[in-house]
Amino acid sequence: MKPSLLLLCHRIPFPPNKGDKIRAFNLLKYLVKHYRVYLGCFIDDEQDWAYTEELETMCEECLFIGINPTVAKVRSLRGLLTGQALSVPYYANQELSRWVVDINQRKGVTKAVAFSSPMAQFLDGDAVSFEKTVLDLVDIDSDKWAQYAEKKSWPMSWVYRREAKYLFNYEEWIAKSFDASLFVSSTEAQLFREMLPAYADKVGFYNNGVDSEFFRPRDDYPSVYGKGEVAVVFTGAMDYWPNIDAVTWFVEEVLPTLKAQFEALTFYIVGSNPASSVKQLEALPGVKVTGRVDDIRPYIAQAAVSVAPMRIARGIQNKVLEAMAMETPVVVSDMGLEGISAIPEQEVVLANTAQEVIDAVARIVETKDTDMGKAARSRVIADFSWESSLPTVKTLLDSAAVVS
Repeated sequence: MKPSLLLLCHRIPFPPNKGDKIRAFNLLKYLVKHYRVYLGCFIDDEQDWAYTEELETMCEECLFIGINPTVAKVRSLRGLLTGQALSVPYYANQELSRWVVDINQRKGVTKAVAFSSPMAQFLDGDAVSFEKTVLDLVDIDSDKWAQYAEKKSWPMSWVYRREAKYLFNYEEWIAKSFDASLFVSSTEAQLFREMLPAYADKVGFYNNGVDSEFFRPRDDYPSVYGKGEVAVVFTGAMDYWPNIDAVTWFVEEVLPTLKAQFEALTFYIVGSNPASSVKQLEALPGVKVTGRVDDIRPYIAQAAVSVAPMRIARGIQNKVLEAMAMETPVVVSDMGLEGISAIPEQEVVLANTAQEVIDAVARIVETKDTDMGKAARSRVIADFSWESSLPTVKTLLDSAAVVS
């Protein structure tokens, strides 16, 4: 019989349609091959309740807890009084706490994986006792909040700066208390080691992967763009501020010049839950906002260019890997390429300023370079496979040693 394992996720790990859910789902899919998994997670999107049955067929037992983002934001303000990072009380939940204690004591589950830093709180305290705890931090959230603070004006700059400070304290507690803290790339892990050298031997990583068979170029995708359109695409969850910032900057600083050069060029913003500021961009010439789509692949495959002009980022951008896997030329900023060892000008085009992005997109549209796409796909297949990266987690769970 397979051993038992507790997995806690801050968001239901299905469907795998956005960055954190892609990583969490593939982690779950790997773990259920080797363990009887008890899954506890939150659901913050009403549409995701339709997918609980899918996960119940995979797991030994599941607990799904609805979370209202508006109510949770109000609850998170308690952190201002208690000296906590706001994201910790945001997810605080007695029902999940009791369930974790029950699984630990009633079922004797002594190995646990937590996905995202706020879930660490449920594995702490005198009521539970775990022999092995691994936390997938994904990226350094405290640094991301510090980046937010630099981009915002007061009072939000103060709020974000405070969150960066207190979340870093929380990440330090995690690094000290957990057997291993894992990140999305070697770059992210190394930065965390430098921030907390005392716990460097407990910090590791496993790369994100791409299902290169699912994300592959094909000629039989249904047509999603208008006849004669030259589509430039951006993909991602559009209620996520770094994505909002990226598309807003592109529309304001890049698109007008490109439209003047290429009348048929249209910028497609493809992703779930577009914020009101993103929806408003559609009123401008050459911008289309799709919202959530059933299948993102046709939008990537049929685009002339995929852009990722990230100005705020941590970890790895799945949007970049997926476009590379589909052989769509990618124009990406330094921040958007972090953790991806692609060769500039051979596998992707690096561009940071508005003029660099304009020149890069124009060159690709004019030349219709296909060699770059083929080279990019080869890079993804070589470096980003879930099959090769996820065994790191099992090794940590099953061995007595910490990360080397």
